[in-house]
Amino acid sequence: MLDPNANNNNNNSYEKSLFKGVRSSKFRHVFGCVAKKDKCYDNLKITKNANDSNFCAVNPKFIAVCTESSGGGSFIVFPETKFGRIEVNAGRVVGHRGPILDLKWNPFNDNVIASCSDDCTVKIWYIPDEGLQQRNLSEPIMDLIEHQRRVSFIEWHPTADNIILSTGFDYLVIVWNVSTGTPVRVIDCHPDVIHSMSFNRDGSLLATTCKDKILRIIDPRSGDVVNSGVCHRGSKASRVVFLGETGKLFTTGFSRYSDRQWAVWSEHDLSDPLTIESIDSSSGVMFPYYDNDTRMVYIAGKGDGNIRYYELTDEPPFCHYISQFLTGFPQRGLGVMPKRGLDVYKCEVFRFYKLHATRPVCEPISMIVPRKSQQFQSDIFPDTPAPTPALSAEEWLSGKNRNPILINLKTGFGAKTNKPVFLKSEKNILQTSAVNIERKFAFISQENKVDYRQKNGFNGDSNGCHDYNEEEIEVSNQCPESPPRKKFPWIKDREPKKNAMNMCDIVTIQHLPTATFVTLQEDTPEPNCTPSPPLSDDMNAINNSINISINNNNNHNIDNNHTNGIYNNGITHQTHQSFDETSLPPKNERELWEAFHSQCATIHSLEVQITDKDKRIKELEELLSRMGYDGQHIY
Repeated sequence: MLDPNANNNNNNSYEKSLFKGVRSSKFRHVFGCVAKKDKCYDNLKITKNANDSNFCAVNPKFIAVCTESSGGGSFIVFPETKFGRIEVNAGRVVGHRGPILDLKWNPFNDNVIASCSDDCTVKIWYIPDEGLQQRNLSEPIMDLIEHQRRVSFIEWHPTADNIILSTGFDYLVIVWNVSTGTPVRVIDCHPDVIHSMSFNRDGSLLATTCKDKILRIIDPRSGDVVNSGVCHRGSKASRVVFLGETGKLFTTGFSRYSDRQWAVWSEHDLSDPLTIESIDSSSGVMFPYYDNDTRMVYIAGKGDGNIRYYELTDEPPFCHYISQFLTGFPQRGLGVMPKRGLDVYKCEVFRFYKLHATRPVCEPISMIVPRKSQQFQSDIFPDTPAPTPALSAEEWLSGKNRNPILINLKTGFGAKTNKPVFLKSEKNILQTSAVNIERKFAFISQENKVDYRQKNGFNGDSNGCHDYNEEEIEVSNQCPESPPRKKFPWIKDREPKKNAMNMCDIVTIQHLPTATFVTLQEDTPEPNCTPSPPLSDDMNAINNSINISINNNNNHNIDNNHTNGIYNNGITHQTHQSFDETSLPPKNERELWEAFHSQCATIHSLEVQITDKDKRIKELEELLSRMGYDGQHIY
């Protein structure tokens, strides 16, 4: 006999299976927000290269975009805060001899960027904090030359400093130590062109996709293939990204019927995907972007006008569709801002920089979680990787693994690195500017030698306070070895002619708060300067006089930012070095020595004069303080 309630129970279970309900998620209402026109970047000659790359790299300081150029490759770098129209003559990086295929900023130094090109090289560049402005940069700080064919992709290590990977059309993946400029490992396990590569969270494993349709997980230090399996079966390019610490991978590609797909894989078993789903039948290659903090995956197709985003979970089906951001303009590439560069008080969880395919525009697109409160939301902003390496290159190469160093975005958002410029030494090893700084301090710490010889032409009291009324002063003290000099009329108010003599010393006086340093620099003629006149046989002397015009003590309101002269509380002493138009260069060694000793005498006299002025100023300040002068009144 049949149970009458059995059919009802089956119907109820069937109805329950049809009801999927609403999945609880903090990111269910994430939406995209396009920046206003005054917050975009216009007038960019974006490259039209067909390589499947982003052509854009972003960090909290700079934006780098590959541009069209003739006779080689170039990319433009401009500050992230420089919105609006980019100048036509803005500075570019022009060191490559072929089109640039990929760009990546160093995650631990916001001033260092790597680029790869058709010329089979990878170059490391240093961008100063002020940017390139209107000058081109053609000299890299490091050239990485090992590939035999064009280099298509590069990737910095996520936790180890100065480690970068490059892959090219020679089917090789090369691990570089940037600090020495040498390859430390050449991985040769791919039989065809490599389409993409991605590190896991601590950088101990590398995932790659290849034209042979095989997904591989490789140990980058040994070059061994840890696991492999057949990926998407379509003939077009597929892409892979590690899903942080979950032990899973996310891939995008094409089916054998040319439908676009995405799939989730376990890194321990690549024989079959955990889940796979078709999207549409478009032809553009899809790029996956993973945010480990929110566990969201963004998929953007090349030539598409939309961005789809999904949320990952630990239970099947592991990946849930949320929504998509739609625009009417196709994209050529997308740059991604690191998490520390986002505006956390606007609940911005991701930011793209979209390169338009039909317009010369770079457009920021923010992905925002709608929250009414403007306070810091700790549930959607967990600790994120800091711009500090967890390992050195040597430690990582020796076999150590370490997770990234984390920072709190409540206090660390907007963090920028400001590391010193790198210099290429003779041994082709990168050094910081600390060596030059030590040399400068060593020079400044040297004792200044004061000349106590008597000088003529100065009338003053013992305190060193003199009164001058623009009178001509003749410096007649000489070195003991110098022969007697001939005197010539002084010439006033004439600027020294540049390169008037081939052997001319420029007196540079630097006035510092604690001491005065006098430096003699040799004037090197410029390539296009007018050559000196030939020596004349009837030349009898050299005009070695120096015009020293000293203003009255009444001229106290002189701009302290003036660049000529020596400043002592508003009194400016301008030293003019000029020669008579009728005078000719010295024709023998004796006359040359005369000019040299004349300059020495002038320098010593200026040193003593400055010392006397400083001494007198201090005495007057002490006198005013004893009289109760507070800067405006005497009490």
